[in-house]
Amino acid sequence: MPSSNPRQPIVQNLDDFDKQSGTIVERLLFNHRLIVIFLCIIVTALLGFQASKLRLNASFEKTIPTGHPYIVNYLTYKKELSGLGNAVRITVENKRGSIYDATYLDTLRKINDQVFLLPGVDRPFMKSLWTPNTRWVGVTEEGLEGGPVIPEDYDGSSKSLAKLNANIARSGEIGQIVSLNAKSSALYVPLLDKGAQGKPIDYVKLSSDLEKIRTKYQAENVNIQITGFAKLVGDLIDGLKQILLFFGIAIAIAAGMVYWYTRCIRSTALVVVSSLIAVVWQLGLLPTLGYALDPYSMLVPFLVFAIGMSHGAQKMNGIMQDVGRGTHRLVAARYTFRRLFLAGLTALLADAVGFAVLLVIHIQVIQELAIAASIGVAVLIFTNLILLPILLSYTGVSAKAAARSLRAESAEMSGEGKHPMWCFLDLFTQRKWATVAVVVSGILGVAGFAMSLNLKIGDLDPGAPELRPDSRYNQSVAFMNANYGASSDVFAVMVKTPDNGGCSSYDVLMRVDALEWELRQLEGVESTNTLALLNRRVLTGLNEGNPKWYDLVQNQDMLNTVTAGAPRGLYNDSCGLLTMYVYLKDHKADTLARVANRVEEFSAANNTKDVQFLLAAGNAGIETATNIVVKQAWHEMLFLVYGAVIILCFITFRSWRAVVVAVVPLMLTSVLAEALMVALGMGVKVAMLPVIALGVGIGVDYALYILSVMLARMREGMSLSEAYYRALLFTGKVVMLTGVTLAIGVITWVASPIKFQADMGLLLAFMFLWNMVGAMVLLPALAHFLLKPSTSNLRGKKATLTAPATTFEKVSEVPVLRRTT
Repeated sequence: MPSSNPRQPIVQNLDDFDKQSGTIVERLLFNHRLIVIFLCIIVTALLGFQASKLRLNASFEKTIPTGHPYIVNYLTYKKELSGLGNAVRITVENKRGSIYDATYLDTLRKINDQVFLLPGVDRPFMKSLWTPNTRWVGVTEEGLEGGPVIPEDYDGSSKSLAKLNANIARSGEIGQIVSLNAKSSALYVPLLDKGAQGKPIDYVKLSSDLEKIRTKYQAENVNIQITGFAKLVGDLIDGLKQILLFFGIAIAIAAGMVYWYTRCIRSTALVVVSSLIAVVWQLGLLPTLGYALDPYSMLVPFLVFAIGMSHGAQKMNGIMQDVGRGTHRLVAARYTFRRLFLAGLTALLADAVGFAVLLVIHIQVIQELAIAASIGVAVLIFTNLILLPILLSYTGVSAKAAARSLRAESAEMSGEGKHPMWCFLDLFTQRKWATVAVVVSGILGVAGFAMSLNLKIGDLDPGAPELRPDSRYNQSVAFMNANYGASSDVFAVMVKTPDNGGCSSYDVLMRVDALEWELRQLEGVESTNTLALLNRRVLTGLNEGNPKWYDLVQNQDMLNTVTAGAPRGLYNDSCGLLTMYVYLKDHKADTLARVANRVEEFSAANNTKDVQFLLAAGNAGIETATNIVVKQAWHEMLFLVYGAVIILCFITFRSWRAVVVAVVPLMLTSVLAEALMVALGMGVKVAMLPVIALGVGIGVDYALYILSVMLARMREGMSLSEAYYRALLFTGKVVMLTGVTLAIGVITWVASPIKFQADMGLLLAFMFLWNMVGAMVLLPALAHFLLKPSTSNLRGKKATLTAPATTFEKVSEVPVLRRTT
């Protein structure tokens, strides 16, 4: 056996290896390998069975920030608001003409009846031409009259259709449930939180039932469009097959790239399998702990797989290099465990903390996503830091692959085959190139920060940003916006007044009328509907349509009379709560912010003891609250992520200079990622939050694996250039391989029909690559200015060819691996 460092000598025969060496954790694991593997098999089988119970579903309540004042107000008065929350909107268009057609109306009635009976529908508040709560009010010779828009004696005759036409004209429903061109009508279908048996609504089944109704009746000369949270969730879950396809492609690419690097089938397979085992454990733990998988967390398993591949490749590479030097595969596995376990554990803890800080965002779906991701990262400690080295200690690596790796390394270390890429990267340890890298990075950081100031929170485009603009769902949204004055984006303002008639008082209606007028002047507001507006219209009608009477009359008896005949939904039963409906052109972040800010300003100036204007209900009002919460938590989340990373790095390196060297490239990547989101027109949404956390986590992995080798070598007394070169040979190759492999894998997502998956793929590819570039270029440049090598250790000793050290043990226990001259 060649002479070497007493701690990690080259050991070809197991009889020459001290099995009691290493830490207590190492001895406990590697001296009982079969027990560890058996336990992992049992756990994998049990959690695999549990994973089969995992449900794919979503909850509307989980997507809203229940602690925000807007949502507190909404939940307080939810029972008195007619479906101003989770709802589905269905439009039925007559292909052959207008809605005043007996055949069309009969088809509409059948659709109405089937939808009415669907589980989860809040039936008293469902609204269409065929529901009794759709009423007309008009002035006749007898005075004020009203009734259902469908005449009680409707028989499909021309006379009945003419009467229906007149009733609709007097109902105020044109632009709301009747299209402006009278070629289609809508069903407004509010949904309950739970079904009749107290269980959450199954959105997959509801979406499927709606599709069956669409398929059944579209053959009868009608076009049916469906929008709403339930349909969006259903479409996203329906797209799971495509998502799984792209996951499969990414996994195949990752496996192919690792094999291209190693030329070893067994080690490549184990790296992939160990990462997939982590995914199985994660998916099994979710239902065990009472969680489900929703459309926003469907991508988390791949994020876990990506992190697992990063760490697994490092372990495999270390073992391959030791085996190539002649070390027995078991000893090589233990050496790699010693060298990389601390760095890997620190990186995974940083990943877990990065996801865990998403818990500061008080939206349940984000908090569950954070828990799911943290669970996945935690299990990687067992599958990739422990199980993988133990499995490789049995299988080893291909002899040809190990010899090939050793030949390449020996040639590079001797200077005979030094790769041009390593020569180029080594330049950044010199003052000239280091200065250029730092200055360019500073310029990019300043420019990126300036662009990131324009980053918007929420949606930036009409429709559902989770889907493609040409998707059926977004085409349905576009149809409704084009044909209805009252869009599906409803922002509702609640006006609290004294009970028993307070809502119809002249003072209250004047204040409501004033706010309504202000909101109508805003860009993005299409129309409004309030009790004050109804009073204006009725008063005009009572005076033969004379526009001079389009006003609020200061006569309480008249106001009470109009209020008594008002449609359901404009006020509650006790007349203590008015609802102002604001119909928006879209739900873009700027539109929502304009409306919310104006209402806030108005309420601050006009609220009294008896009258309070409260925000907010309706899907647009709820999304406004969500945007506010995400905006408040966005930078708080980044602060906590980086705070945790800095603390963990300091615990690991015990040097503030090393922490700066490791963290600055990560910060630059985060700033540039925000700038890229601005350039690509992306807003900060729920689905984007884990991307930033993952970007920081993967960047920490790269920095820790490279910097740990550099510091160990510099503590031996090597120059920065020598230490960096050794780091490139040992861990840098795998960092580059991992960055390129994962980037290629996720960039294929841009072809996904699920837009938020495509956006995530683009951002992840950028962050994988840019974090790799930062670790390869900016890290050594910063190290040139901040890190100085030790000159008192091991410089005069002869180097021996042993396993490279990356641990933070005493310098005397670290073998030297450098070329002698």
